[in-house]
Amino acid sequence: MAAEVNIVAVGAEHGQRLDNFLISRMKGLPKSRIYRMVRRGEVRVNGGRSRPGYRVQCGDKVRIPPFRSGMPAPTGGCSDSGGLVDALRNATVFEDDDLLVIDKPSGVAVHGGSGISLGVIETLRRNEPSTPYALVHRLDRDTSGCLAVAKNRRTLLDLHAQLRQGAVDKRYDLVVDGHWPAGLRVVDKPLARYALASGERRVRVRDDGEPSTTAFSVVQRLGDATWLAALPRTGRTHQIRVHAAASGHPILGDAKYARGEARSHSRLLLHASELRFLLHGRRVRVNAPLPAEFERSRDALRPFNPPAAPAD
Repeated sequence: MAAEVNIVAVGAEHGQRLDNFLISRMKGLPKSRIYRMVRRGEVRVNGGRSRPGYRVQCGDKVRIPPFRSGMPAPTGGCSDSGGLVDALRNATVFEDDDLLVIDKPSGVAVHGGSGISLGVIETLRRNEPSTPYALVHRLDRDTSGCLAVAKNRRTLLDLHAQLRQGAVDKRYDLVVDGHWPAGLRVVDKPLARYALASGERRVRVRDDGEPSTTAFSVVQRLGDATWLAALPRTGRTHQIRVHAAASGHPILGDAKYARGEARSHSRLLLHASELRFLLHGRRVRVNAPLPAEFERSRDALRPFNPPAAPAD
């Protein structure tokens, strides 16, 4: 729901940090959005700009701008960028003057094309045409989680160089069909892209494909599935999805590479949980919490309890 501009006089909150003062009055709004409001001057103290760490004084008049506390459920084919930009901004997990990282919802494309008029990048550029947004990397439409978007060319080139050097660490969480072998810790299979007769692009393992490596580790064993963490060492299209499927354990909900009941889940159970990188000499670690539908789908699977060893 949208709020109106509100001027609040400080009373008993005397001495409280401005950011905490705002958080208590803008419930449901991500902290990153509140900090952005302060930085852009949308929040004013006694008519002037301030800093998040400013200690409010008795009698200060704080301007609280309009904000949306709810996040609409976006769809990949949304033709109206208004709802989508609100959703993306509310999903911000990191932002400064150089970089924006959002927790991209499943079902939202990173860019338009293939029947999708607007993706993340078009929406951001349309909403703020003065900022030269550019994708640092990509996520599949059905994959949720950390998506980094540069705000200037310097940052884009710096992070692209780190990606080429393998200096950006990514962690994905996923749930796969069946019992993942304890000894299968690295999948090193070359991947090649191809197209179906319909024109849809797919990826498969092929000897003359591009070198592709993913490290996997077991997080939890479930009744008929396994929750894994994946650390891709290369960044090929659909890499984690194809490496999991080629190992005999496709990701649940994967409509492209899974078969039978493994496809029947409400969404692809693949989430980009964490990014770690250097941002102009400063080490940054960004996390996107597991979405509710991922948790619900995972928790619906019974934990795996191996049978007890027979008594002597």
